[in-house]
Amino acid sequence: MALYIISNRLPLKVSKPENEFIYERSEGGLATGLGSLQDFTDRHWIGWPGIFSDNEDDKVEISSAMLKEKFHPVFLSEEQILNYYEGYSNSMIWPLCHYFYTYIQYESKFWESYQEVNRLFCEEAAKLIKPGDMVWVQDYQLMLLPGMLRDAIEGISIGYFHHIPFPSYELFRVLPERAEILKGLLGADLIGFHTYDYMRHFIDASYRVLGLDCDLDEINVGDRIAHVDAFPMGINYDLHYNAILDEAVLNKAEQFRMNFGNHKLALSVDRLDYSKGILHRLKAFAQFLENNSDYQGKVSLVMVVVPSRDNVDRYADLKTKIDEMIGSLNGLYSTIDWSPVYYFYRGLPFEELMALYNIANFALVTPLRDGMNLVAKEFVAAKRDKTGVLILSEMAGAAAELKEALIINPNDIDQIEGALLEALLMPEPEQKRRMQKMQKTVERQSINGQVIS
Repeated sequence: MALYIISNRLPLKVSKPENEFIYERSEGGLATGLGSLQDFTDRHWIGWPGIFSDNEDDKVEISSAMLKEKFHPVFLSEEQILNYYEGYSNSMIWPLCHYFYTYIQYESKFWESYQEVNRLFCEEAAKLIKPGDMVWVQDYQLMLLPGMLRDAIEGISIGYFHHIPFPSYELFRVLPERAEILKGLLGADLIGFHTYDYMRHFIDASYRVLGLDCDLDEINVGDRIAHVDAFPMGINYDLHYNAILDEAVLNKAEQFRMNFGNHKLALSVDRLDYSKGILHRLKAFAQFLENNSDYQGKVSLVMVVVPSRDNVDRYADLKTKIDEMIGSLNGLYSTIDWSPVYYFYRGLPFEELMALYNIANFALVTPLRDGMNLVAKEFVAAKRDKTGVLILSEMAGAAAELKEALIINPNDIDQIEGALLEALLMPEPEQKRRMQKMQKTVERQSINGQVIS
């Protein structure tokens, strides 16, 4: 029996800057998490390799090279990526699932391309998958695929995992293709979400849109039952907990501490996206400095923003606003030996990120809506000395598990400001009590120990 993971992207990115193909492994959370499934020796991965090519010889060369890793590429055109990925997936489904209804951009060609690409994935999978195999489809780019696979291949077990929030019925009903999307998802035997709230929203939508009988975590689909459950995604706990023992990480931590001085440090790490609440967070920090002048010169915000889709107008505008707000803050409050905000607009290597987790006094994880948010779990796991405070949005999936964090409404600037002050004033024994409880929770959900059903 083989396991086939199917996702929009393979965990190996292909590029051709000159005359040779270059293969680089992805370090994303999905690739890392699913790569830990050691129980399946015959494990395959199907997805787009991240490169466009109309040359059949190139396709053969890429496929042959990837076969050694049991990776199977699905080749897509630039137009398909534009309409299926940037269009339907990220201009329709993403804002819908993150409750940014007014950001939805709908065009009929987006939906046509979404169906076309899901069929291409199904066709590639049908060449490889045999009766008795297990298939695990990943995320919102491939929501039609479980139903297509069920029609195309007999005798297989199909799982689907939704890595982003699933919206309430009142919002989901806005989607013109809501019935087709649900039918596609219900082709799976098991449909997984990060939290029970997302799970309940999906069951409610299945009942109200399709009229299907639902019994707790089971949905009757014709002559079979589709199971629905919550599986909070974890991290590699030991890797993060022991990171500071690595000499390279320790040296980076000491270097950062020298560069930042003896100020208290708040840390935020996000991909550039309107759902992450970055502007709200900056407004709250500015308000904190204005209302608590005693802390000027004593507290800094280290803000890491990982570039993402900044060629899209909405994201480019967001980056401009972030740049302007940070510039204004630093211009207003900076002194010779202190800056309110240290801003990194780039992804950081693992060693640097672990070093920042280690020296930060508290983390600001305040998305307006987030499926899980692994940064919150990474920060907790990396705190080997048990000191530090996590300020966490109630709109992040992680808030259901990390109850000892300072839970805030990310839309409430005053509440974020209050949490910053509470974090600064929290006695060390209370910090350690909370951190130890959260570490036990994160350790239980470690990807090394999770059982995938």
